[in-house]
Amino acid sequence: MEKRFAALLAGVVFGFGLALSQMVNPAKVLAFLDITGNWDPSLAFVLFGAVLVSLISFRFILKLPRPVFEGTFALSSLRTIDRRLVLGAVLFGVGWGLVGFCPGPAIAALAYGAPKAVLFLVALVAGIAIARRLPAGKPSS
Repeated sequence: MEKRFAALLAGVVFGFGLALSQMVNPAKVLAFLDITGNWDPSLAFVLFGAVLVSLISFRFILKLPRPVFEGTFALSSLRTIDRRLVLGAVLFGVGWGLVGFCPGPAIAALAYGAPKAVLFLVALVAGIAIARRLPAGKPSS
């Protein structure tokens, strides 16, 4: 029960932060991404704040013997950049640039009843389903 409460609390705090920073507003995100037009740099503070908190906190968290609610840390062992990673990053960036949503803010935007968020999440789930059916390919070295 503690684990579920912690997850709920983390999700609420994350969602509140997304709403407060206006990351759930596609127009705000698209204005941030439009560096050649009417650029709105305010979301850079959100980005730098998140990176700063991560850089500081992970130094301490990863020195713990184990996570609070799990037996071990779930860290990726992959250390190479392959075609699937690059393609996924490109698709993520194109999707974010086209509609102004990424998964977290789109889920948070559901609280506002945003139809674009619903459409985005349907497309996201469809993309995940398609990607899972594609062959993994060989790891590159």
